[in-house]
Amino acid sequence: MEGRSERHGWSVALVPALLVCLSGFFLFALEWRPVGYLAMAAGIGLYVWLDRLLLRDLLLIAVGLVIVSTVSVRADVGWVNIALLGTVLTMAVAVPYLLSRFGYGDHAVRFRWLSGQRWTRGMIAYLVAVPAIGWVVLPVYFVRSGAYLNWPPLADGTEVGRFLVGVTYMGSWDEFFFICTVFALLARHFSFWHANVLQAIVFVSFLWELGYQAWGPALTVPFALLQGYLFMRTRSLLYVLCVHLLFDVVVFLSIVHARYPEALPIFWT
Repeated sequence: MEGRSERHGWSVALVPALLVCLSGFFLFALEWRPVGYLAMAAGIGLYVWLDRLLLRDLLLIAVGLVIVSTVSVRADVGWVNIALLGTVLTMAVAVPYLLSRFGYGDHAVRFRWLSGQRWTRGMIAYLVAVPAIGWVVLPVYFVRSGAYLNWPPLADGTEVGRFLVGVTYMGSWDEFFFICTVFALLARHFSFWHANVLQAIVFVSFLWELGYQAWGPALTVPFALLQGYLFMRTRSLLYVLCVHLLFDVVVFLSIVHARYPEALPIFWT
């Protein structure tokens, strides 16, 4: 991530950024689209006279959010929905990237796979720990909260296969958009924790609409914050992707288990 010579701490400049990120809460968690667009417009409008440099980057985030908000992201493994949602989500990443690279002529949004540094033993150990933690926690969450019902019934093997593809794509997209785009843009202007909390608001709101409801935020809030932290420490998209996809493999298995416990008796609940 490229830094700016001056970063804002807790200041007036943070309030409009908060409004833009809270628009994600209205757009996705509450599905109050008009309120979300008004909050977004208010935040962007304030930056017209507060900070023109920050305004440019907040516009990129807003463009991505508006694109995502044009469809429902609730889980649906129908072919039409997969094609539509895949196209829209891809555009939500591609358009801000292209605007930044060719419109602004900078590299604010970039997808740096490796930092050039070797992964430490601690990083490798965490990759092992992630699916183990998921194995303990996720089945309890999905089964006892009933949140697994937010995902399709998976009537046959074809739907199960499409569901796996969807989970993998969605987990990858989360890192491309929320971390490499939203977090990276915010981190150019604000302290790490301010930027991380702001991206987590949008990240968790999106996951709520996707299906992580009931007490799901108890899992998704720390996960979103931790992904931002790992990206800041490792500077490696590949690493945060590995973490996310390892976790999502257990998400996939947990939901299939919740639907068909006799067919997939690999969890203790």
